Amino acid sequence: MRIAVPLESAAGEHRVALTPDSAGRLVKGGHDVRIQAGAGTRAGFPDSAYESVGATVVDGASLYADVALVCRVQPPTPADVARLPEGCTLLALLAPSRNGPLLATLASRNVTALALEQVPRITRAQSMDVLSSQSTVAGYKAVLVGASALPKFLPMLTTAAGNVSPARVFVIGAGVAGLQAIATARRLGGVVSAFDVRPAAREQVQSLGATFVAAELVGADAQTAGGYARAQSDDEARRTRDALAAHLKEVDLVITTAQIPGRPAPRLVTAEMVTHMRPGAVIIDLAAESGGNCELTIAGETVRSGSVTILGPVDLPATVPYHASQMFGKNVLALVTHLSHEGALHLDRNDEITSAMTVVRDGQVVVPHPK
Repeated sequence: MRIAVPLESAAGEHRVALTPDSAGRLVKGGHDVRIQAGAGTRAGFPDSAYESVGATVVDGASLYADVALVCRVQPPTPADVARLPEGCTLLALLAPSRNGPLLATLASRNVTALALEQVPRITRAQSMDVLSSQSTVAGYKAVLVGASALPKFLPMLTTAAGNVSPARVFVIGAGVAGLQAIATARRLGGVVSAFDVRPAAREQVQSLGATFVAAELVGADAQTAGGYARAQSDDEARRTRDALAAHLKEVDLVITTAQIPGRPAPRLVTAEMVTHMRPGAVIIDLAAESGGNCELTIAGETVRSGSVTILGPVDLPATVPYHASQMFGKNVLALVTHLSHEGALHLDRNDEITSAMTVVRDGQVVVPHPK
């Protein structure tokens, strides 16, 4: 099977869908892997590294010739879609719930599209879970961004000029990104607390040495079958906001990670709560791209409300492109291996992984999307 990996065209995207290690493993498996010249350079993987493992480095014009599978990180632009050969299969992060026009265009070109963010959360798909691997990167980097924005040290320091108290860090949402943020903040010396409505989260938070906040709000039915937090009722949301408001007054750095797949992020931090936070406090909202957990968040921008700074970073994993690409590439390698049979692409509609990921098939969009 011929596989193409293009240079990412999205602004600020430095990752690559396959690293030389993953590409080399596919080559050993009998696949013909083509890498667009310069595709891995921004992530720290030169063209020569791909050539050394048997992949073919080509220019953009010949990248898609007779290709069966195209592997990308970000959704393709209209210009990218125009280059895709009809009948090929596209594997990428596609944000299907908010990219209806893109899916329709792919369908018109008879491109089969598989959305990487829809890998089901089942045991045999763990090695293919791009969302989890990239959330690990985002949780780590969020703490570094927050520490840089804080006007104080994160750890406790004892100096000749006196003692410095550690900063208090509060993580909202203890999924993959949240747990990595907790672990990173602890390693940097912060005093960490966290909150999540899911019952399994409490033990995970405490195992990392953080304090679990508002345990009385945890509900046995707060988690979906896929492991995500379900949407709260109005009364549950009100009680959650009340508990968070009380705790936010005591912290220096807040990292919010709460998201619900296919829906806007829950609003957990109101503008009123922000007015009562400590002077110099910082909020890093990892849900910015889906609307934000903080009412004041603007995706991609820094907002100041009084003496509080609210950052809405987008695509944080792209700012750690080397290791983010390594993890992404291993996910793609596992997925392509799963989708291949005797050297050819085999999309089994009855397979729970393939069917969950397929968003365009046979010239039709097969998932609901906004009009």
